[in-house]
Amino acid sequence: MVRVAISGPPGSGKTTQAKRIAEYYGLKYFSAGEIFRECARSRGLSLEELSLLAVKDPRIDLEIDRRTMEVAKEDNIVLDGHLSAWIVSDMMDVKILVTAPVSLRILRIAGRDNIPLEKAYRETIIRENAQRKRFMEFYGIDLDDLSIFDVVINTRIVGVDEAFQIIRTVIDKVLKGNRG
Repeated sequence: MVRVAISGPPGSGKTTQAKRIAEYYGLKYFSAGEIFRECARSRGLSLEELSLLAVKDPRIDLEIDRRTMEVAKEDNIVLDGHLSAWIVSDMMDVKILVTAPVSLRILRIAGRDNIPLEKAYRETIIRENAQRKRFMEFYGIDLDDLSIFDVVINTRIVGVDEAFQIIRTVIDKVLKGNRG
């Protein structure tokens, strides 16, 4: 039995790693970001617009967090989300932060979403600034405090396969009951 939370900014590679972990270990996969996207679609808003609305309306984040916390109670799960590791920290066996420089993340987002770089940059910066403000205001969470994480991986330096090997090493230790 293992519960893993993977957090990180958009375009960092967290979803790639979360899905690989779920597949490799046969775990369930949950994406808080997908819930946020569903919420935006259902309201006819872009992610940028919903992010700005969420600064004023805490009910948006609270709904996503409520669903995340419900799922976090399940065994054998991988939670993928910007804030997931902070929100469910005490419930998780392994907490991983995947990150990358903003310039690289914007290139990835533009390619992934097939949008111009300028749009990817604008949406990413607005979204991240809104999140930073919301997370501090609503939760008292400082996104620069990485002390809750068991592993921090910068995907500028470490490739997809190398990152996965690092993550596997940590999860395998937890599964064997060897926490250092």
